[in-house]
Amino acid sequence: MSRQQLADSSLTLSGGDYTIVGVVAVVAIIALAIAFVLRKEVLAAGQGTPKMQDIAKAVQEGAAAYLNRQFRTLAIFVVIVFVLLFFLPADSIGERIGRSVFFIIGAVFSAAIGYLGMWLSTRANLRVAAAANEPEGGREKAMRVAFRTGGVVGMSTVGLGLLGASVVVLAFAGEAPKVLEGFGFGAALLAMFMRVGGGIFTKAADVGADLVGKVEQNIPEDDPRNAATIADNVGDNVGDCAGMAADLFESYSVMLVAALILGSVAFGTQGLLFPLIVPAIGVLTAVIGVYITKARPGENGLAAINRSFYISAVISAVLCTIAAFVYLPSTFAKLDHGISDGGNPALIAAVAVIIGIVLAAIILWLTGYFTGTEYKPVKTVGETSLTGAATVILSGISVGFESAVYTAIVIGAAVYGAFLLSGSVAVALFAVALAGTGLLTTVGVIVAMDTFGPVSDNAQGIAEMSGEISEDGAKLLTELDAVGNTTKAITKGIAIATAVLAATALFGSYVNGAGLDVVQQNVSAAFAVFTPSTLVGLIVGAAVVFMFSGLAVNAVTRAAGAIVFEVRRQFKDNPGIMDGTVRPEYGKVVDICTRDSLRELATPGLLAILAPIAVGFGLGVGPLAGYLAGAIATGTLMAVFLANSGGAWDNAKKLVEDGNHGGKGSDAHAATVIGDTVGDPFKDTAGPAINPLMKVMNLVSVLIAPAIVGLSMPGQSPAIRIVIAIVAVAVIVVAVVVSKRRSTTIADAPAETVSNGVG
Repeated sequence: MSRQQLADSSLTLSGGDYTIVGVVAVVAIIALAIAFVLRKEVLAAGQGTPKMQDIAKAVQEGAAAYLNRQFRTLAIFVVIVFVLLFFLPADSIGERIGRSVFFIIGAVFSAAIGYLGMWLSTRANLRVAAAANEPEGGREKAMRVAFRTGGVVGMSTVGLGLLGASVVVLAFAGEAPKVLEGFGFGAALLAMFMRVGGGIFTKAADVGADLVGKVEQNIPEDDPRNAATIADNVGDNVGDCAGMAADLFESYSVMLVAALILGSVAFGTQGLLFPLIVPAIGVLTAVIGVYITKARPGENGLAAINRSFYISAVISAVLCTIAAFVYLPSTFAKLDHGISDGGNPALIAAVAVIIGIVLAAIILWLTGYFTGTEYKPVKTVGETSLTGAATVILSGISVGFESAVYTAIVIGAAVYGAFLLSGSVAVALFAVALAGTGLLTTVGVIVAMDTFGPVSDNAQGIAEMSGEISEDGAKLLTELDAVGNTTKAITKGIAIATAVLAATALFGSYVNGAGLDVVQQNVSAAFAVFTPSTLVGLIVGAAVVFMFSGLAVNAVTRAAGAIVFEVRRQFKDNPGIMDGTVRPEYGKVVDICTRDSLRELATPGLLAILAPIAVGFGLGVGPLAGYLAGAIATGTLMAVFLANSGGAWDNAKKLVEDGNHGGKGSDAHAATVIGDTVGDPFKDTAGPAINPLMKVMNLVSVLIAPAIVGLSMPGQSPAIRIVIAIVAVAVIVVAVVVSKRRSTTIADAPAETVSNGVG
């Protein structure tokens, strides 16, 4: 069934169908209400000493100022895309308007989730530090505040994502899948920009602070004498909290978009509604997961968090299986507008969802193995610190390469396993999308796990900068920081898995949008890999992932260089900083990070949007399919490699700082600090940004596919397509050239110029 055939069949909803969607919308509102209750609980906790509060206030102001400036910058992109979406082909004027309006809504929801993550985490960090200082019950209270902060963001993520999708279905019924393309694109576009910008900010500050503070001045990571410490703490919130929250929200939204598009093709009306039922169940399991997370006496916090995740996953699997057999029929003949195919729709849907849930559990374990301090890979990286920084870097790269292979195989097995559930391509693709929605039933707990990391990290920073923390409190915060470091790595792994499943499902949606008959498996010969043009598209797709990663890492390099110059200047010009009689100029470093990160947004963003346009209009729908395949395959390996290499380097540094291999101040420590600074842009900038990159490129392709097909019809002049492709390529080239020239300018600029954030 092609896109046009789907439109002609025009799915209609019965009264009972509207009731189901209404219930889902109510569940979404309940999730938002629970988020509000958790928020009140977090804010009711004690706020510590006045000095702690002053430090936290500086972090709050810096983070809010950055995001406000970022949103003003991104508003320009949003307005331009809003207008362009209106002029893309659609089956009706209502679809055009709905697609553009819900693009705005998706972007606003994504921004709101990111802002909420930042706003609450900058207030929770102070409360976690204060709780850790309490003589009795501090450990339990600190962990509860940190995890429930993430619970607020997690419940808001599932609530807004589910609410947006259910409102579209209620308002547009049969046209909902195509309108949701705009909703998903808005969420993905904002998330990608927030990921890139926040990642550049946080890692520029982190790398600059480490290189000058730890390596050159031999002072602790969060020493108040380091001018980059406030910027580093700000970066944790705008990168890890705001960026990851928006990333997981858009994963949630985009997966729903793909599932609803493919479900309406494969299962008809039931396929349109079942993908809403699955995440609604996820709301319940998220609530359970957040409230049962409690460390037992003497138990490591990570064990408690993992236990909650596994319990939530099992509950999701059971309830989703029940929902599949209750809601879906046992034969395809009973499906409304569904295709005719053998097999049991309820069984296919249940198994597909379970595959996704099991995938999440395996990724959790696999990522934890390659990045956790208690396992061999990180211990090996730590041991190599005895022979210098070079061997630390080499061993970390080796861990990243190896882990990428295993993770890619596991994700590939899940995709293929779901695909094998049916002999129909349409049903098989829907099964892949359902595996993704199954994985995301645990997204509430996943977001909570991720936010736990930066909140704990910031709490330790505030405590160390204030100097008003007990010895037991400091040990507790160090423990929570180490746990948070691992939870961040784990959630990055799960986010990568969701990105691959969403991109694969969207790839199926692209085939549908390109007008190919996936139901009859009448896939054009142009999709054959051995076709030269398709092979070229595949190579270009792989190359774009490398280019995007290079741009992100290079942006951190430039911004971090400016921070290094500035912090060095302050130590040189104000000797009183080292003896504590002069206060560092924290604001200057925050301002440099803000301006540099926002300036670097344009080039990777333009590359993600315009590259598929150039390939699609220049080479055709077949090569664009190859492009997407190359981007998905390379993006999977690259994202895992970058994330796990960085995670291994980071935790190897913590191993040494805990007293192994000479401890803090030793040559081994200096070697791991260098490894960690290399890994910072890997795991927190380039790696995570690949997730939304894959989905943005797939969504752009889905949206432009009908236009490419229309302009490729017999009798149409190829001139228009060629002009569009040339303009897209020209803009990309100019953006990259400007970016490279900026790099040279900074390298050649005098230190006093760079220190002012110019160049």
